[in-house]
Amino acid sequence: MITRTAAQLASLVGAELDGDPTLVLTGVAGLEQAQPGQVSFFGNKKYKQALEATRASLVLVPADQPRGGHAATFLRVPTPHLAFARIAQQFHPAPTWPAGVSERAFVDPGAQVDASATVMAGATVQRGATVGARAVLHPGVFVGEGASVGPDSVLKSNVSLLERCQVGARCLLHSGVVVGADGFGFALDLAVPEHVKIPQTGVVRVEDDVEIGANSCIDRATTGETVIGRGTKIDNLVQVGHNCVVGPFSILCAQVGLSGTTELGMGVMMGGQSGSAGHLKIGDLAKVGAQSGVMSDVAPNATVIGSPVLDHRDTLRSWALFARLPELHQQVRELQRRLDALEKKP
Repeated sequence: MITRTAAQLASLVGAELDGDPTLVLTGVAGLEQAQPGQVSFFGNKKYKQALEATRASLVLVPADQPRGGHAATFLRVPTPHLAFARIAQQFHPAPTWPAGVSERAFVDPGAQVDASATVMAGATVQRGATVGARAVLHPGVFVGEGASVGPDSVLKSNVSLLERCQVGARCLLHSGVVVGADGFGFALDLAVPEHVKIPQTGVVRVEDDVEIGANSCIDRATTGETVIGRGTKIDNLVQVGHNCVVGPFSILCAQVGLSGTTELGMGVMMGGQSGSAGHLKIGDLAKVGAQSGVMSDVAPNATVIGSPVLDHRDTLRSWALFARLPELHQQVRELQRRLDALEKKP
C-alpha cells in the first residue's frame, strides 16, 4: 500500500497545511465516497453539503475556505482540482512493463525497435517503422510502414498508426484510435456519374505529450500534414478531418468533429458534440460550447455557443427570448386583432 503524510502532500503541491502534519493518507476519493485515511477535494460551492458530511481525513480546499467545525485536515491551495490531480498520481503511479518484443508479436526485420521498448503479443511493426525508447505497444497495435512512435509513448490495444504517420514523445493513445486513415476527399464526375477518390498522400503528425481518447480518428492530409499540437488532449469518439491543424494545449471533448482544413489556435476548448465547417480558423484560447456549430471564423479569446455560433451572451439572450415565443406570439395576434378593428372604424 502506498502511503503519504499530510506534510509530504502539502510540500508536493505547495499548500498551506491546516491540521495534523503527521496524518497518514492511503488514497484518494470523491467527497461523498471518501473514507478515513483518504484525500478528497472541494472546489465548487455546489458541493458544500458534501464537504460538511465527508469522512475524508484530508481535503484540498481554496485558500480562503473557512474551517468552520470541520475535523478534517485542510490543505489550502489556489486550485484544488489541480492539486488533487498531482496527489492522485502519488497513489496511482503509471504502470510499467518489462522491455522486449514478445515472441507472438510481428516486427519486420526492416523496422527499428529500441531495446528498452515493449512490444506485446499480437502487435505488428512494419518495415521502416521506428519505435522509440521505453515506448509500449499493447496487443493488437499496428504500426505501418515508415511510421514512428516516440520515446515513452503508450499505444493501447488495437491502435492503428498507419504508414508514415508520426507520434511524438510521451503520448498516450487509447484503444481503437486510428491515426492516418484516408481523408474524406472525392471529386464528383457527373458524366459517369461517380465520386472520384482523391489520393490522400499526406501524413498525420502528433506532437509530444498528446493524449487521444478511445475510438477517435485523425485523418491523414490530402497533401502535407494533419497536425495535433503539443500537449493537446482529445476525448473519446472525436473526428479530426484531413489537413486540420490543432494548436498546442487544446481540448477536444467527446464527439467533437472537425471538418477538413480547420485550424485551431493555442489552448482552444471545444465542448462535447460541437463541430466546425471546413476551411476556417478558431483563434487562440477560444471556447466553443457543447453541441455548437462553428460556421465561420472565431476570434481569439471568444466564447461562443449555439448553432450557428454567436457570442455566448447574445445566444443566452436569444434562448431566453425563445422560451417566451408562445406568449409573444399570442400578444402579437391580440395586437393584430385590435389593429384590424381600429382600421375598420369610420
